[in-house]
Amino acid sequence: MMTLVNQKHFPLRRFCYLLLVCITCMACQTDQTASVSKLHFEGPTMGTQFHITISSSASAEVDVALLKKEVDQLLQNINQQMSTYIKDSELSRFNQNQSNDWFEVTPEVVKVVSAGINISQESEGAFDMTVGPLVNLWHFGPDPGKKTIPETSRIEAARKSVGYQHIALRRDQPALKKLIPDVYLDLSAIAKGYAVDAVGVLLESQGIENYLVEIGGEMRARGHNQKRLAWRVGIEKPVSETRVVQKIVSLADLSMATSGNYRNFFEVEGTTYSHTIDPRTGRPVKHSLASVSVVGETCMNCDAQATCLMVLGPEAGYNWAKDRNIAAYFIVKTENGFTERFSPRWQELLGEVNKP
Repeated sequence: MMTLVNQKHFPLRRFCYLLLVCITCMACQTDQTASVSKLHFEGPTMGTQFHITISSSASAEVDVALLKKEVDQLLQNINQQMSTYIKDSELSRFNQNQSNDWFEVTPEVVKVVSAGINISQESEGAFDMTVGPLVNLWHFGPDPGKKTIPETSRIEAARKSVGYQHIALRRDQPALKKLIPDVYLDLSAIAKGYAVDAVGVLLESQGIENYLVEIGGEMRARGHNQKRLAWRVGIEKPVSETRVVQKIVSLADLSMATSGNYRNFFEVEGTTYSHTIDPRTGRPVKHSLASVSVVGETCMNCDAQATCLMVLGPEAGYNWAKDRNIAAYFIVKTENGFTERFSPRWQELLGEVNKP
């Protein structure tokens, strides 16, 4: 993922990246040597980059310039709806609003908030889109500041404005409502996944069936690659000093998102404080889960579920995924290195087997 310093888009709270395998990074490139042609283009969005690869015998007929323009416009629209970095976005204006009246938003915002609230309810608050005040208090927000441990009194004060139950939504005449004036919505743990899905729907509306869409590590794969095989992508090894692939997986008509703890943290007197804040305690998580990847139908749900599992940790997270038939891959840090664990649904979809 590349951080575009001067762009006002979603904050970068996920520092675990997916490495694309066998995909070039040259914009608007076509490959005519494979069994079918491949077209690739990219651009900036949400403080990172989007990458789109199309594989089809008809890809030469795609008007790349027009398609890229449509993708750019779609992503700009989503930013204008859901970014907390754009001061006049729908979400920013809602956050600035102090009343408890219904605040009209677009149906897309209601869809994303509704999905997030569902996961919040299922996880009993482990996933919570109102956690922003705590993230900022621990200096992991847009204004990082000096890395210090907040006083307990400040943590408890911030927790009073955190809670998904403080948000109401209305689907008819789409709108959101604050039940307390200081609640603050941040969709950064779900909106990138939604954007990936939206781009995929755009491609499909134009008859494009074989593609891979990736935004900042979240991705959606449909159909096959230029070799008529499933799309092959890599999950990064959760180490901060280098970037290497931990595992290669094949995606066919699936989406994937990854969340990790190993790039954004600080240390005080030998104790490491992760950027993953548990909304239920107001403090960074302390467990040994280094990275978790989720595979499923929609990237939006995978995005939020990966964050949720990162909060829950290796044991509670595994059980939560197992009980809900979620395909999840856990990388856990031990004294002897990393161990891997796959939920039953992951094993079913991707053929992995847990080692004894």
